[in-house]
Amino acid sequence: MPGVSDRPGTGNVASPVAALVAPATAQSALFRQRNFAALWWGQVVSLTGERCAYLALVAMVAEQTHGLGDARSASLLSLLAKVMLAPVLLFAPFVGARIDRWNLRHVVVTCDILRGAIVLLVPVVYRLSGEIAPVYLMLFLLFTCGVFFLPAKSSLTPEIVPGTQLLAANTWLTVAGIVATGIGMLGGGWLVDHWGWVRALELNGVAYWVSAGSMLAIRYTPRPRTPAASLPGMGNYLQQLREGWSVVRDTPTIAVALGALAIAWWSGGFLHVAGNVHVQRATGVPGVERMGWLFAVLGVGGGLSAWWINTRAKQATRPRWVSWALVMAGAGLLLFAVSRRLPVMMAAAFLIGLAVSPILLLGETMLQQGSTPGMRGRVFASRDFFVRAVLLVSVTAAAWLTRAWGAPHALVACGGGVVAAGLLLLGVGSRRGHVGAAARR
Repeated sequence: MPGVSDRPGTGNVASPVAALVAPATAQSALFRQRNFAALWWGQVVSLTGERCAYLALVAMVAEQTHGLGDARSASLLSLLAKVMLAPVLLFAPFVGARIDRWNLRHVVVTCDILRGAIVLLVPVVYRLSGEIAPVYLMLFLLFTCGVFFLPAKSSLTPEIVPGTQLLAANTWLTVAGIVATGIGMLGGGWLVDHWGWVRALELNGVAYWVSAGSMLAIRYTPRPRTPAASLPGMGNYLQQLREGWSVVRDTPTIAVALGALAIAWWSGGFLHVAGNVHVQRATGVPGVERMGWLFAVLGVGGGLSAWWINTRAKQATRPRWVSWALVMAGAGLLLFAVSRRLPVMMAAAFLIGLAVSPILLLGETMLQQGSTPGMRGRVFASRDFFVRAVLLVSVTAAAWLTRAWGAPHALVACGGGVVAAGLLLLGVGSRRGHVGAAARR
């Protein structure tokens, strides 16, 4: 980015949320680094567009199901999630090994360019066909690009940020998601309800291209990669996959992080299906603007907990933090399920936000610090495959329970399970103190 140096401690980039997370000296050190600033701003822009796009896709399904009032609404929402998940489940096991050999900046920039083009084509395809099925095909292509982008971005961060600043960097990248949630969900909800879901998708497409332009400013020397000639055939790929999973299996910190992330994604599947149906039917007012408010409040909660972790709880045992966060997330889900009033739902969203941020932030850091540069692509591809597989089962279960029991009861079942899982993980962590010691910063 113009006027920003690659060297820590030089240049001048101001952040609009500078008071939210880290001490001022640490903030300026990170945002004076050209590479991190380019990555952060690119993430803010692209994630803002994605938040708008999510509401747009829910509105598209609502348009097909009379405001999610039809009996098939849960099935269509579940199918939407499965289309988003399918590329990860099909391709992620083979992507990580290739990403470990490629220039990571090239991967993230190319993916954003392609994603922008695909999103802009979605409304065109919908207008020409008048059906939702071709749109789902376009979304399959869109999320295929994401299969490459996500592990490449996670692998890139520790290569452009000093190890001593990795927790702060991941905190700020979490804040990027929080800022995007606040802007994208509030603005996106208004935009969808007043201008239509097509405009929100168009905004997402442009946001991807702006993000690609920002990340073109990243300058770094890739670490030596395994030569392509030494990796022929399917057999070699399977060997690399086994190596990636062995790292997950043999590293307690990584195993705890993946377990917590899996539970968080399980909850996300229920919120996507039963949560959307519950909000629409409980409030009795059509539209997605209320969803925007709920996600914005969730983002505020996430921002507060991210600030706490990075300023007051740096030395806390990370697995223990994650376990308590799961208990809090389950409590928030239970409160959300039993309420039909928007203010109470917003309080529940705030509680869930307080819980989700530590799970995502600490989970990402634990995975990065528990793996080596030559294995990170495989570890993060394994993560993406695992949590998406969990989400696939989750949205299927949520659709079935929502049809059979109703949305509130499905959410109660999920919330109770998350509380139990958090308490179980807390008990396991207490009996295995060496895991907490290994994960302590």
